[in-house]
Amino acid sequence: MENQFPSQRETASDEHEKVGHEHDKAAAHVESRPVLVAYGLHPGCPAITLAPATRERAWMERIDRRFANRCLPMLIANQAGWFLISRHSLQVTWTGGRAPSALRIEVLTGDQPCPAMSHFGHGILTWQVPYLFRTPTGYNLLMRGPPNWPKDGIAPLEGIVETDWSDATFTMNWQLTRRRRAITFAVGDPIGMVVPQRRGEMEAFRPEYRALASDPDAEARYETWAEDRAWFNDLLRRTGSLEQRRGWEKHYFQGVHATGEPGVPGHQTKLALEPFTDGPP
Repeated sequence: MENQFPSQRETASDEHEKVGHEHDKAAAHVESRPVLVAYGLHPGCPAITLAPATRERAWMERIDRRFANRCLPMLIANQAGWFLISRHSLQVTWTGGRAPSALRIEVLTGDQPCPAMSHFGHGILTWQVPYLFRTPTGYNLLMRGPPNWPKDGIAPLEGIVETDWSDATFTMNWQLTRRRRAITFAVGDPIGMVVPQRRGEMEAFRPEYRALASDPDAEARYETWAEDRAWFNDLLRRTGSLEQRRGWEKHYFQGVHATGEPGVPGHQTKLALEPFTDGPP
């Protein structure tokens, strides 16, 4: 009678083939992922380092009951890119003049040369970014300020670069908005954030105005949410209520409708961006 069970050798062979197949799939997945490359322009430790943007913000932690941390859209925005982090601390003051010399930069700590300078005048602080970035074909790089990181008296200026072909570097710039007010950047502060964007994606959208009543399902869900929110906020003001102890509804954070039905697959409550690592030489 023919043996209906595989031998140990056959089982081991099948298992080895399966492991090899899974390894090949994993390797193919890694190879298929878009790569964001930062070519260091100078040997040694760069004056500005790169790291996944953090979820936390000091001012959000200081809000009563850390209430700002309940805003999931803000938390996701906080993490949506890679920080450029200063290895210097400095103090910047603008007299209000148009010339580059009207901006005074005092380096407090950090080795020279400091990447911060006054180049454009008009109270603009320029950070020289020590990298040439390269994105896959069809991807731009948004260079922006760190989101939800307000600094009194200064505002980040943003730009979008076609980093899939450009051989030029770019700078991160901040506009001082107050005269004779000292602005401080500490060691470890993010001075910017890079965010890859697929070129042409926004232009592909066709924006439309529509009456909410034209979509009965969306209208019904909105009305349920609005009634639930009004009811919750009313009870929230009542001392000792369950709603007051809860503090918030959590529907969006949990990725569910006010009815308790799930929203869409893939709901995110945090991002997990990978750090920059050494690639092939």
